[in-house]
Parts: sequence; C-alpha cells; structure tokens
Amino acid sequence: MKIVTANRLSDGRVIYAGVDNQPVEGIDQASVLDEAAAEIVLAEVAGRPDVFVNPYLVEVQDHTPSGRDRLKERIRSAGPTVGHSLDPSMWRENA
Repeated sequence: MKIVTANRLSDGRVIYAGVDNQPVEGIDQASVLDEAAAEIVLAEVAGRPDVFVNPYLVEVQDHTPSGRDRLKERIRSAGPTVGHSLDPSMWRENA
C-alpha cells in the first residue's frame, strides 16, 4: 500500500494526499492506496504545482512508512528536526 507525499508550496511543510486528493498535514490523514490508485493520485496532485511540490509515493503499512526510505519518511512525518538548534537557551558555550 502507498501514500502520496510532497511539500506544500506556500510554506514547504510536508503534506499528504488525503480524501479527494486534498492536502493534509498528518500522515494518519493520508489516503492509503493500492498501486494502481496511487499512480492515479500521484498524477493528479502532480498537476497541482500550486500546492504539491515534487510529489512522490511512499510504501506504508497502517499509515507507517515501511519501504526502503522508511527512516527518512518517519522523520519527515514528525516535522522539522532543527527546532532546538534555533533556541539560544539550548546552546552550550565553548570554553
């Protein structure tokens, strides 16, 4: 089974194709599709570059990435990993 993911043009956030191919932010809201349906949805969202940037398919099992790129997709679905690096209170002084 597969889901369609991309980045949103307006802010770069990770999005997924949900019900009626509408963009959703949570991987748990993504439509889980068989191979044939996934290719159709991918083509449909690729035709909407004003919303979906570089859409592609991801293998999933129960809304959890399961294919070759599963680590990358789990990180993407959890959001940015740089949050603490932007918080000055988290910086350590170099002595």
